[in-house]
Amino acid sequence: MTDNVTFIQSMYAAFGRGDVKTILENLDPAIQWESNGDPATIPWGGKRSGIAGALSFFEALGGNLDFELFEPGQFFPSGDTVIVLGRTIARHKTGGGGAWQSEWVHVFSVRDGKVTRFQEFYDTAAIERALGA
Repeated sequence: MTDNVTFIQSMYAAFGRGDVKTILENLDPAIQWESNGDPATIPWGGKRSGIAGALSFFEALGGNLDFELFEPGQFFPSGDTVIVLGRTIARHKTGGGGAWQSEWVHVFSVRDGKVTRFQEFYDTAAIERALGA
């Protein structure tokens, strides 16, 4: 069985190719998906459940952002958890196209070869400034 870090790295590779289908196929049907942004100001923010919830997250990202850089850096495995440190530079597609950058932390829980939980933490103030919120 592939170790969890290699598995999560493959998920980032799929994201880099724009292959959301592969990501969704590797999620547990009951996945809990959480982005620390307030959904009232950051469209992809908030808590979502299930495959449909994760899909709505990716739709919100794609509908709102153009990524100039999306870079996972360090991977830290701990049992069924993989913590990833990375950074993003992106531009908002509307509202003047405000650019922002943020370092982030992603936390994945993996069980039986599927992601069961995803949490991300990033600089919400930088994004809200770029969005004009």
